This record gives sequence, C-alpha cells and structure tokens, in this order.
Amino acid sequence: MRQVIVTTYHRDWEKIFQLEALRLKEILGTEIVEVYHIGSTAVPGLSAKPIIDMMPVVNDITRIENYDDEMKKAGYKPKGENGIRGRRYFQKGGDERTHHVHIYEKGNKEIIRHLAFRDYLRKHPEDAMRYGRLKEQLALRYPYDIESYINGKHELALEIDKKALRWYEREDKKHD
Repeated sequence: MRQVIVTTYHRDWEKIFQLEALRLKEILGTEIVEVYHIGSTAVPGLSAKPIIDMMPVVNDITRIENYDDEMKKAGYKPKGENGIRGRRYFQKGGDERTHHVHIYEKGNKEIIRHLAFRDYLRKHPEDAMRYGRLKEQLALRYPYDIESYINGKHELALEIDKKALRWYEREDKKHD
C-alpha cells in the first residue's frame, strides 16, 4: 500500500531534476524542445511529496509512444494520456515513486498552466506556505488514502491555479 508522505523542502530536488532531465534528453533526443521542473518540488521552501514532477515539451506528442521501451528501461511505466488529453504520462518508482513525467506538445495550454502555478508559488510565499501546510495536514490525516489527500487539496489548488493564471498573464504583458 502506497503511503502519502509530505516532507519539508529539500534542496537536492533541483539536482535530482537536472540529472533526470539529462536522462530524458538522451532518451527522447531531438523530440525534446525543453524540460521543466514543475510541481511542489520545484518551489523552494514548499513542503511536498518527494516526487519530482517533470514536464518535457516535445515537437510531436504522437511520436512519444515510440520511446516507451526506452522509458521502461530507464525505470518508467508508460501510462498513456492518463486522464489528460494531449499528455503522455510516465511514473517511476512504483509504490515508492520518485518521478512523474508529464509530456506535452509545444503549444499545449497545459504547459502555461503548470508554469504559472509553479512561478506564482515561487513569487507568493504566503500562498505557498498555506498550500504546504494543507498538504502536511492532509498527509497526516490520510496517510494511506491518496484519493482523500488529493481531494482535500483540490479546492485550494484550484484557487491558486486561477490566481496564478491571472498573475502570469499580467507578468507576461509586462514583458511584451
């Protein structure tokens, strides 16, 4: 049974991301446009499940299945779209997960959503702390119930997601 564990921020998470990004670039080669560190482990100071969320952006999402065998050799389990149209999702580590890989084709609107959420929390420590505290409380309340953990943070994550997109659009306009 998979346990829900939320820990305080670990500065090694960025190094772990960088090493795995190199591995993904080796596997996917010229398909990759960019690899982003997303999710809570990408926000310094934020408590998180110690699973590195990665978002490779590729030229053509329909070609990613061609790399399933190489991804398996690297320890990943291909999960297809896994509920999000236009994404290819991979998990590494089984019940002791270490990495989630969310692959999108360049131009997919989910890319901006993930980057906005990450960047917003990096710039707004009060919301990051609020989100981190909630995750810590939920992990203690539901240590073996990932569904209740996810459902418990859903409302706050949605609130932050909306704020993040509005903030990101304003920031983007500043740089035009």
